[in-house]
Amino acid sequence: MATPLHLPAIFNSLNPSFPKVPRRWNSALLTRSSLTDQSLSAKRHLLRLISDQDRGLRTQTDASKLSQIIDAIDSMAVLGSGTVTTGPSLSGTWRLLWTTEKEQLYIIKNAGVFGTRAGDVLQVIDVENGALNNVITFPPHGVFFVRSTIEISSPQRVNFKFTSAVLRGQNWELPLPPFGQGWFQSVYLDDDIRVAKDIRGDYLVVDRAPYEWKE
Repeated sequence: MATPLHLPAIFNSLNPSFPKVPRRWNSALLTRSSLTDQSLSAKRHLLRLISDQDRGLRTQTDASKLSQIIDAIDSMAVLGSGTVTTGPSLSGTWRLLWTTEKEQLYIIKNAGVFGTRAGDVLQVIDVENGALNNVITFPPHGVFFVRSTIEISSPQRVNFKFTSAVLRGQNWELPLPPFGQGWFQSVYLDDDIRVAKDIRGDYLVVDRAPYEWKE
């Protein structure tokens, strides 16, 4: 059975008077289809690799797995090359799936020392208003978040500067001083996930949370 990709050739052969469809039309469709298939395959491969890594905690002691995941991220970066990942689609509440960032992983691992556990770890980005919150939740009421300002510096890179930090419980709040600046580059972005690396060489894989986080 003929597929939609073959329809122009069928029309041309059945009706010689039918306006000829340029070959490049087929080529463009085939190229887009091929890139889409490659992206889906690479995304599934990456998500499969990180699915049992406890947000990166297990990867810290598995050099082989780390190498595989970074190779998969590099493949995603190739597929995302030339795309704009700093537009309105960057805005939203992003939930951590996997990272190499030691500070975040330390807090996730040791939250039990404080009689709690780490819940969702989030990046809340608002491109239009130039804002970023890095958030670690501690259910049912605790949260630690760092406010930042952001500035788009290239089609894929965002500069950020910390402005304040807050540790909050159910009935209390402890402000903390801001502590630095840097950049991150979203090397791949689609409707479901984002893959990024930052100024320190750390990697991040996040998905769109099914909710919006608000302070």
